Amino acid sequence: MKSRRCAVVLTACVLLTVFSGCVLAFPAAEGRFQRALKVTGPVDLDVSTGSGSIAVRAGSSSSVEISGVIRASDDWRNNAQEKVRYLEANPPIEQSGNTIRIGRISDPAYRNNISISYEIFVPAETRVRSNTGSGGQKIEGVRGPVDAHTGSGSVAMLDIGSDVVAQTGSGSIGLEHIAGRVDAHTGSGSIRAIDVSGPVKAETGSGGITLSLAAAERGGAGLDVEASTGSGSIEVSGVNGSLHASTGSGGITANGIPAGDWKLVTSSGSITLRLDADASFDLYAHTSSGSVSTTHPITMTGTITKHELRGRVRNGGHLIEASTSSGRITIR
Repeated sequence: MKSRRCAVVLTACVLLTVFSGCVLAFPAAEGRFQRALKVTGPVDLDVSTGSGSIAVRAGSSSSVEISGVIRASDDWRNNAQEKVRYLEANPPIEQSGNTIRIGRISDPAYRNNISISYEIFVPAETRVRSNTGSGGQKIEGVRGPVDAHTGSGSVAMLDIGSDVVAQTGSGSIGLEHIAGRVDAHTGSGSIRAIDVSGPVKAETGSGGITLSLAAAERGGAGLDVEASTGSGSIEVSGVNGSLHASTGSGGITANGIPAGDWKLVTSSGSITLRLDADASFDLYAHTSSGSVSTTHPITMTGTITKHELRGRVRNGGHLIEASTSSGRITIR
C-alpha cells in the first residue's frame, strides 16, 4: 500500500513537471560573458535574443564591447549548468570586419530554455538591427538607422542620428531626439516621440500617442504625420506638412503649419487645432453631437449649422477636415 502511494505521488509530480514547468525538474542557472571586438570605421550590428533584454549604447570609436547575462533551465538534452558553461565559453558572437552578429546559437543542443540579455557598447557610427521575442530594448547615441523589434516589451531610443523603426507586439514606445524618419507600431501601449526631425508614422491598437516634430520651428517642410490608435488620445505638435490622425475613442489636439491636407477623425472625443495666426486653408468640420467654432476669419460656403462649418480661411489652401461623432471641434 505504501509503495502504491509513493507511485501515485511520483506520477503526480511527473505530471506537474510536464504541464507546469515544475522548478524541481527545471533548476535555473545563471552565468555571464564579456567580449571586446576591435573595429575600424562604421559598424553594422545585428543582435537578437529569444528571451531577454537588449541595450545598445555609444562607446569607444574603435571597439564593440559585449556583456551577456545567461539564464538557463534543464531540458531533455542538457542540464542548466552545462548550457551556461558552454555559452560562457562559446558566446553567440560573430565578426566579419565591421559587421557584428550577436545571438545566433549554432548548436541546437544549447538553444532551448535559454535567455540571454545583452548590454553592448558600440561606436557612434553604428547601424543597428535588433530583435527579441520577449524583452525590452533601449538604444541610444548611435548614428543609425535603427530597426528594433520585440514580440513583447517596451522599446526606447534616444539621440539617434537617422531613421528609426520601432515595433512591439505589446509594450510602450518612447523616442527622443530622432534626426530622421520614425515608423512606430505597437499592438497595445502608448507611443511618445519627442524632437523628431523627419516624417512620423505611429500606430497603436490601444494607447495614447504624443508626437513633437522639431524641424517646423526651423523652417523645414515635408514633415508629414500619420497617427492612429484604437483607443486613446492623440497630441501632435510641430507639423509642417500633411496630418492624418484617427482614434476610436479619445480627443485629438494638433498644432503646426498645414503644408498638406489634414484629416482628423475621432468616434468619441473633442478636436482642438492651433494654427498660425495668418494660416490660409480650406476647412470642413463636422460633429454629430457638439459644436464647431473658429477664431480665424472664414468665408462660409453651404448651409451654416451648429454642428458643421465649411469654408475658406483667408486665401484658402490645403484642406483641413475634422470629424467627431461626439465632441467639440475648435480651430484657433
